[in-house]
Amino acid sequence: QVQLVESGGGLVQPGGSLRLYCAASISIFTFDAMAWYRQAPGKEREYVAIISSGSSIYYRDSVKGRFTISRDNGKNTVYLQMNSLRPEDTAVYYCEANYHGMDYWGKGTLVTVSS
Repeated sequence: QVQLVESGGGLVQPGGSLRLYCAASISIFTFDAMAWYRQAPGKEREYVAIISSGSSIYYRDSVKGRFTISRDNGKNTVYLQMNSLRPEDTAVYYCEANYHGMDYWGKGTLVTVSS
């Protein structure tokens, strides 16, 4: 059973930074891909960044140049470094993993960008 646990969310002022963590219960080396999604109040969930097993990386346009996704296979953890945060980045951020054709999700961590 794959379990994903996110952490690192919180309240930050506009222009600030946060680093999100997604810890997996099994080796992430075996995952086909891992991703970060977010869901703002009243909006649909949207993808933020994805990193494949071959370390190909993709970002949604609105976070390019500000967010960085990375992985540490030894720690079974995927990170999302978020810089220059904006109020519109406020959302619950979810970690997702694709493993043997199945999608697994964490419970999310709340990021609030506000002065």
